[in-house]
Amino acid sequence: MKIWKPDKLRFGTAGIANKAHALNLDTAQAIEFNRKQLNLDAFELEFVRSINISKEKSPLIKEVSQKNDITISCHGQYWVNLNAQEEIKLKKSIGMMVDAAKRVYECGGWTITWHFAYLMKQDPVKVYQKVKEATKKVIKKLKDENIFIWIRPESNGRTAQFGQLDDLIKLSQEVEMVLPCIDYSHLHASSNGKYNTYEEFKEILARLEKGLGKEILNNMHIQAQGVEYSDKGEKRHLNIKESDCNYKDMVKSWKEFKIKGVVIPESPNIEEDALLLKKTYEKF
Repeated sequence: MKIWKPDKLRFGTAGIANKAHALNLDTAQAIEFNRKQLNLDAFELEFVRSINISKEKSPLIKEVSQKNDITISCHGQYWVNLNAQEEIKLKKSIGMMVDAAKRVYECGGWTITWHFAYLMKQDPVKVYQKVKEATKKVIKKLKDENIFIWIRPESNGRTAQFGQLDDLIKLSQEVEMVLPCIDYSHLHASSNGKYNTYEEFKEILARLEKGLGKEILNNMHIQAQGVEYSDKGEKRHLNIKESDCNYKDMVKSWKEFKIKGVVIPESPNIEEDALLLKKTYEKF
């Protein structure tokens, strides 16, 4: 497939950095700011509420990111639900995913993630099959337009969401152009406190490698931040140092497995945690 392959592990912001916001920079300027002022080498477009980059502006985003050696990823719309019970809502979700993926591709992006579905108190096996069939439709529509970009189901932060690690691996095995997006805080929250030790961090990567081979370790889309959670899962994101996130061992596992891709903290402090993880990684 004609999808860009990561050359190393890169670190970036989930949208426009706070310092760039304070300067009233637009997205293109903020991408350049990440490189020149923050020494970060990735940027995640935030399409969570809408596709906020026009088709006309997409070439500029691509040009600026390539000029500054910044990789572009994206978080897609919150409203997607591939387990929607009404056919019109399901078609709308598929359409939203296709539209967002196309725009990211036009911006020079290589990967986009969503929370794919809600379980809605249904049999998880049946939900998986429905999600799988809907995902195939998304991929077909993209391939029909010669758009090649990784479509990523994100690990679930709440027990009511689709996105258990084994389901993400299975979906990636069964549908072309699909790989997991691993949100470490979500794995931690949805398991009510697990996945926060060095051995557990290694287990995540080992399970990914066993199921998907070296391709996934060389092609990671990671989100990592602190999280407040309950027995039902995620409540809200936190800054890493204001949480129980064992970030040093998490980063150490990345180094041990020699992973490549992007790391995007969705922390309130945005760039500070991106820099924290990048500097920690560089010390190992």
